[in-house]
Amino acid sequence: MKIHLSALALLLGTAGAAFAEGELQLFNWGDYTNPELIKKFEAETGIKVTITDYDSNDTALAKIEAGGAGFDLVVPSANYVQIYVEKGLAQELDLTKFSNHGNIAPEWMDVAYDPGRKFSIPWQWGSTGVAVNKTAYSGDINTSAIFMDPPEELVGKVNVTPEMNDVLSLAIMYMGGEPCTEDTEVLKKVRDKLLEAKPKWQSMDYGMTEKMAANDVMASVYWNGAIFRARLANPDVVYGYPKEGYPLWMDQVMLLKDAKNVEEAYKFLDFIMVPENAALISAFARYANGIAGSDAFMPEDMKTAPEIVVPEEFKAAGKFLPTCSPKAQEYYTAIWTELQK
Repeated sequence: MKIHLSALALLLGTAGAAFAEGELQLFNWGDYTNPELIKKFEAETGIKVTITDYDSNDTALAKIEAGGAGFDLVVPSANYVQIYVEKGLAQELDLTKFSNHGNIAPEWMDVAYDPGRKFSIPWQWGSTGVAVNKTAYSGDINTSAIFMDPPEELVGKVNVTPEMNDVLSLAIMYMGGEPCTEDTEVLKKVRDKLLEAKPKWQSMDYGMTEKMAANDVMASVYWNGAIFRARLANPDVVYGYPKEGYPLWMDQVMLLKDAKNVEEAYKFLDFIMVPENAALISAFARYANGIAGSDAFMPEDMKTAPEIVVPEEFKAAGKFLPTCSPKAQEYYTAIWTELQK
């Protein structure tokens, strides 16, 4: 591709400006950052925040591994934290730079994937389940059969979010296995069942908050907070917790190894550990967070929402996903590639 020299100079100049003092580059999931939070941070600090969206953990990881993206902070899920650390993509945090680190709730401080929170700061946490429009289907919604063995009423009306680890974990648990299994017999059954189910799906897509709210999709594998938002727009949307097992996850913010705006990044990380600010994060995307004291600032409807308050009978079925071994990840990728064809 030919680029005029003056245009090239402009591009280079723009790239340099992104690293100017008083700016911050945040790489985050789409539709996941409260604009009010950013406005408040910019007003208090004078730091301009630029947000770049991604749609999956794998997309974000690949972009950062490729290098040169210019991001300062990224928001991976728990099972990706050690991948960032082991690949040397994230830097250990200087905890002396924080005045609010003690606000992290005790249950989220010494997590297995980052003991003592030396590499990450909590953002939000939730579950991956199934959503159904009750005008289309009135049966049991607390099961992965909604997408693995779609009932007649939902054939051709089901969406499966294209997030490999969540979908395969749901499928493996539905078939009686454990997430990150290397058992080839279980994985073969999972692959065969997914390939059998796929023709009964409508799509593999994101954007279900809007699509389910608009009755464009009648059922979907999706995340609890996004479905909470869909229900607020359309009361016919309900969220189910698959009794066979469903993923729990926590997303957290990590400081990238090649971050240019490091001091600005530290200010932002400290800012989001203030309970009132953590509540702003949750109020927008509708997920719980890991900051003690933030409940007092939460919207009232989050305190009783069925998408947030897990029914007692389904609590034990929720599992935090481990970081898969390279062999398990290889099997996952092979199944996922076949499913995408």
